[in-house]
Amino acid sequence: QVQVVESGGGLVQPGGSLRLSCAASGSIFSIFYMGWYRQAPGKQRELVAIIHSSGSTTYADSVKGRFTISRNNASYTVALQMNSLKPEDTAVYYCKVLSPQMPAGYWGQGTQVTVSS
Repeated sequence: QVQVVESGGGLVQPGGSLRLSCAASGSIFSIFYMGWYRQAPGKQRELVAIIHSSGSTTYADSVKGRFTISRNNASYTVALQMNSLKPEDTAVYYCKVLSPQMPAGYWGQGTQVTVSS
């Protein structure tokens, strides 16, 4: 059993910052990557940023230069620092852990991020 828990969402004004955190626990033997996806109302879930076990990162074009993903391999935690937030960043943010033992990945329950004045 693997649990994935996110925290850190909330309401912030445009131009502000938020930091999301995610912790995975349970019977994890190895991880391909950990990362963040988001889903806005009426839209499909999309990739925001992922960090591979090697440390390499991938970002959506819409967040490059504004968001930074980081990871602690020893503790299976990942964080997303979000700066210069825009109203279009409003969405539910989900943490995903991709592991060989679960090809579909393990997902958290999501955390709401709202950017509004």
